[in-house]
Amino acid sequence: MRPATLVRLALAGSRTDTARVVLTALSALLATLAGLAALTVLAIEKPAGDAWVESEQYRNALLREPGLRGGTAFALLMLMIPVLALGGQCARLGAPARDRRLAAIRLAGATPGQVTRLAVLETGMAALLGTLVGLGAYLVGREVLHRPDGQGRLALPTDVLPSPGAVAAVVLGLPVVAALATALMLRTVTMSPLGVSRKAARERGPGPWAGLLIGLGLASFLAVRPAAYQLKGRDELLGWLVPLLFAVGALAAMIGVVIGTGWISYHCGRLLRRHARQPAALLAAGRLMADPWAGSRTFAALLAALIFGGGAAAQRAYFATKDQLDREQNRLVGVDAGADPFYLSTMDLVDAAVAVAILIATGGLIVALVEGIVARRRAYAALVATGVPRATLSRSVAWQALAPAVPAILLALTVGAMLGRGLVGEVSTGVSSIEICDATAALCDDPATREQYTRIVYAPAIQRAVAVPLEQLAWLGAGALAAVLVTVGVGLLFLRASTALDELRMT
Repeated sequence: MRPATLVRLALAGSRTDTARVVLTALSALLATLAGLAALTVLAIEKPAGDAWVESEQYRNALLREPGLRGGTAFALLMLMIPVLALGGQCARLGAPARDRRLAAIRLAGATPGQVTRLAVLETGMAALLGTLVGLGAYLVGREVLHRPDGQGRLALPTDVLPSPGAVAAVVLGLPVVAALATALMLRTVTMSPLGVSRKAARERGPGPWAGLLIGLGLASFLAVRPAAYQLKGRDELLGWLVPLLFAVGALAAMIGVVIGTGWISYHCGRLLRRHARQPAALLAAGRLMADPWAGSRTFAALLAALIFGGGAAAQRAYFATKDQLDREQNRLVGVDAGADPFYLSTMDLVDAAVAVAILIATGGLIVALVEGIVARRRAYAALVATGVPRATLSRSVAWQALAPAVPAILLALTVGAMLGRGLVGEVSTGVSSIEICDATAALCDDPATREQYTRIVYAPAIQRAVAVPLEQLAWLGAGALAAVLVTVGVGLLFLRASTALDELRMT
């Protein structure tokens, strides 16, 4: 098959195929913007001299202080996770129709390898289109947002650019990753002229070994503070070990929670089958046990955002406790100092990033649920034809979404909060002292008289455990549950059209 023919076939298809390509390109665009933004933060040059000298050309302390840029870039990279998960969900949109089209191409004489390359090329080209548009949007936005204030300071790092190699790695790397992921997903698919078939699903439910990954993640975060203490003064070793512990811990915990959702789905199905008495719950139980990994695929982006949000809530609780202790210690020595809003205002930006991630994950949930309903429309239509009310099917879809979602949300928030508390479980302040001059300003400013009116006040050391941020965790859980409910509501709108009896005549 000639390359031109392969490209033409990759671009062919119905409106569903067009929607899949557009949504995949949009996901790649958003991921490109997040990745280039993170690289731009890391590309800020340090002023000459001390490594911790601030870059005074920026208004935001997150960009001025070198010690905070790594965390800012990490938060931007975390936004890529729900975006990439959304892209994975969009790639499954209209899968049955695409399978029939690929089977027709096989019937016309294409080999299995050519059909596989066709599917991989479609995803790769859509992702490449999105990354190129994302690169253009980044360059245009950089010029539009370059607006120094009266003092010449910038709100964003629009005066620097990542290296060409880093930009190429993002723009070209994302399509390559998308193409490889498509090839990986097609490894169990057999495309023959008679249709597309997949290997049978596993008969027994998933094991609880995902808990080992969660334990590894928690252990990695717990090891950060002892490692930093033991390696104090060995900056070269500390510079790569601590980021490695962070990366391994976060990735292991995230994968563990996502995979553990499959175990939760299977056992939720078992409990429903054993105790439920209503047809809707029994239908949902059968579906959850037949495909327990559907929950892991569907909720992956949302759970990743919740883990990040739970860790951010624990970090906010640490900063709030530290600020409270500092004010108490200042009052003990007779100094009325206000709160330092820097760290708490920084956490506001992190919370905004979590909200954006949850919003993006909600889009992925909607795509996944609608795709599942459309893919099983003939089965739903057959149930309706045998006398099952559509209301029962609607309740079954709700059970199927909510039964694994509630415990999975609780697990993700718990793991995220535990990761955060593994780093900052308590706050302590050492013994401090301050000189207080009990005289007029003139006497205190005069070196000859200041000493006789000066007294030293000592404040004792204080140690306090960081409170569990139950309120913020509850708000995160409520927001995630609301996202699932909205997803179910949107999916039910497609259920009526997918249960029409005409679907039984569709090929």
